[in-house]
This record gives sequence, structure tokens and C-alpha cells, in this order.
Amino acid sequence: MKRSRRRTLKRWEHDMAYQRILRLFELADDHYQTHPERSKEYMKLAGKIAMRYRVKIPRKLKMRVCKKCNTYLVPSVTMRARIRDGYVLYTCLECGREKRYPYKQTLNPTPQQICNKKAINRYMQPQK
Repeated sequence: MKRSRRRTLKRWEHDMAYQRILRLFELADDHYQTHPERSKEYMKLAGKIAMRYRVKIPRKLKMRVCKKCNTYLVPSVTMRARIRDGYVLYTCLECGREKRYPYKQTLNPTPQQICNKKAINRYMQPQK
């Protein structure tokens, strides 16, 4: 039995799919207050397009979608964000799913960071 070969995507197909995904995120952002179900459908469609055309959704946009219920996540409306020790916790208010994103807070810079900043500032100053 012969294996089927994967069809190679043309560049314009990839670009068109990416533009369509971005447009669906814009529409979801516009309609999440008046039509939350419509914005959920936009998110489902964006995921299907990304899978079909093997297009990566940018991380910033991917963080705005609940993977369990496909809800468009808006802070204080459909999502709760909490800062914990070393991570930010996003909780979907529709289904209760929690997602952790790493977070590193530096209050006191290390001596190496201070030296690097001084070297950069020295280099960036105009020569006399």
C-alpha cells in the first residue's frame, strides 16, 4: 500500500491563512462583549485554519484563547490573571481551566547586569 505524500503549501496559501487568522482575532476582539458565542466560533475557526495550513499562531495571540472551551480571553471579563511565585496564572471564567506562564521578576539587578548596562551606556555615548 502506497503512502500518500503531503501536499506542499504555496507561499501565498500560507500568507493568506496567516492573514485570515489575524483577522479572526480582530473580529473576536470586536465582538466578545456583544456576541460571546460568535467570538468563540471565530477562535475555533482560527484553530482549524492553523492546523489545516500548518501556520503557527503567534504566542501573544495564542495566550488569548482557552484551549478547553475556545473562549476568547479578555482580562477581567472572561479571564482572571494572578501573579504567583515565578509564574502568572490565567484562569478562564467560562470553564475554570488554569494555565501557567513563567514569569521572572528581577527587583535587584545582579552585578553582572549593572556592569553590562554601564558598558552599553559608555559605548552609546557620543565620542568627543
